[in-house]
Amino acid sequence: MTLQIIDREFTICKVTDYTGVDLNGAFVFTGATDEEKSLVCPTESVPKNAVARDDGWKAFRIEGTLDFSLTGILARISSILAENGIGIFAISTYNTDYILVKSDNLDRAIKALEKNGYRS
Repeated sequence: MTLQIIDREFTICKVTDYTGVDLNGAFVFTGATDEEKSLVCPTESVPKNAVARDDGWKAFRIEGTLDFSLTGILARISSILAENGIGIFAISTYNTDYILVKSDNLDRAIKALEKNGYRS
């Protein structure tokens, strides 16, 4: 399985609403529950109404479109990274999964995954 590194810096944040967010921009992920509105976006795109933010994330995605019948892909990646002491923030889309790690852990994460058969 091939992993593609996204060459951007990301921020994970909580917002009051999605005004000021370019929902048509590349790599903009939203999540709304009864308790919060979350946003993951390129750091330069964080809106002014962010009430909490965590900067310094890098992302990679699993290349291609993953069939819904496939199981354990994200579980395996997260297990490998957990065994190496690397925390993640995972996002799933219709086509594939995105895994975010803190910027200073990206090289270690890629090396650990490559050691386990992934390509980047």
